[in-house]
Amino acid sequence: MNALRDTIIEKLIEAIGDPLRVLTEIHDLFSYSFDASFGVYKPDFICQPMATVEVVEIIKLASQYEIPVTARGTGTSLSGGPLAIKGGIMLDFSLWNTKLEIDPDNLVAVVSPGVITAKINAKAEEFGLMYPPDPSSAHVSTIGGNLAENAGGPRGLKYGVTKDYVLGLEVVTAQGKVIRTGGQTVKNVTGYDLTKLIVGSEGTLGVITEATLRLIPKPMATKTAMVLFDEIVDSGRAISKVLRSGIMPSKMEIMDQHSIIAVEEYASLGLPTDVEAILLIELDGHPIALEEEMARVAEACMMVNARHVQVAKDNEEAQQLWQARKLVSPAIVKVKPTKISEDATVPRSKIPEMFQRLKEIREKYNVHLVVFGHAGDGNLHPNIIADQRDEEEMRRVEQAVEEIFETAVELGGTLSGEHGIGLMKAPFMEMELGKDGLHMMKLIKDAWDPQNILNPGKIFPEPGQRFELRND
Repeated sequence: MNALRDTIIEKLIEAIGDPLRVLTEIHDLFSYSFDASFGVYKPDFICQPMATVEVVEIIKLASQYEIPVTARGTGTSLSGGPLAIKGGIMLDFSLWNTKLEIDPDNLVAVVSPGVITAKINAKAEEFGLMYPPDPSSAHVSTIGGNLAENAGGPRGLKYGVTKDYVLGLEVVTAQGKVIRTGGQTVKNVTGYDLTKLIVGSEGTLGVITEATLRLIPKPMATKTAMVLFDEIVDSGRAISKVLRSGIMPSKMEIMDQHSIIAVEEYASLGLPTDVEAILLIELDGHPIALEEEMARVAEACMMVNARHVQVAKDNEEAQQLWQARKLVSPAIVKVKPTKISEDATVPRSKIPEMFQRLKEIREKYNVHLVVFGHAGDGNLHPNIIADQRDEEEMRRVEQAVEEIFETAVELGGTLSGEHGIGLMKAPFMEMELGKDGLHMMKLIKDAWDPQNILNPGKIFPEPGQRFELRND
């Protein structure tokens, strides 16, 4: 066995061409054994490719020896997507950030998989352009990871998610072939849409080595309002009321009372803790039009029992309002150390009912459940704060999460709006897709990856697999 391992290491170094980018020491393997979700799974080898030809040679080697291959960016996944649960080769793309090219005439960016997502937008802004997808982890997550998970963010309400801005991909298949999907044109209807198929496939169909992304002109101005509600159900009604008024906000974020209290105790921002919900609403567009549109937003909210609408006077005040939303995650973990972050999504019309059901789940299982997220597109983030050392509490948390997913699907929603399926949500896939729907997806996986070497154990549940929150 040691002889085989030594042979594989030798061949990996040959494929990479640099022994410093092939890591095999035990401390390195453990450093890559976890992400931002739960569970620890140690890979057998770590490679840090920085060219497509290197990925090709590694995949060919993996195919020859039937070694699992898992791609990884910076490990910010909340669903276990980059965990090497079957061991094998870990492809660490975090060093491959060498290409970030903006073509302002064609409104596209061409990027390497290891480029940090926020840097794409920052570079686009130099040309008066914008890359809209803005996951909360954009300042640390890679575009390759965003493509794998089809990441979203607050701007998803108006602008959509990652897949809506991918024009083309360079992909290495499970056989070590290089294919290009799409191109640099906005219109492209030649054959099957392989680009959309690969985005969100979580590395189970191929390994993305380059992406061509669509950019848009940056809006001229933004305007922000904070809206207070005595009843959280009324905040859900306000979302629908605003959207029916003909206004499409760029962001519509919600914080429930538990989130508000946690933030206020954490940072003393002067938030009212006696309200059940806060909506943060951002509009973008022409500055003159924004004045009238924000007035209509305020009117719509007041019609469904908003207590107060505070409109920011300038960008500085707007940033102060958004600070509350940005502090939710660090604030709630001050209460208890273990944070379970979910992103069950429901149709907008079902948001009030989902809020009510979440309140019932909180009481039924006696868990510390807080709700925030992208309310405008129904992408709620029910977060449960617990202590993983308390086994009895964690069992209740697992039951609560299961019921959250069941409720979302029952209301016509989905298991995930942006975090992906990975390992964590695989046990619930048949519940949403049905046996036949899941089988059709498996046929696609088998056709692309007949040896099942690309990120095995993700998306598709193993027989008897159950939802577990563990980190051992």
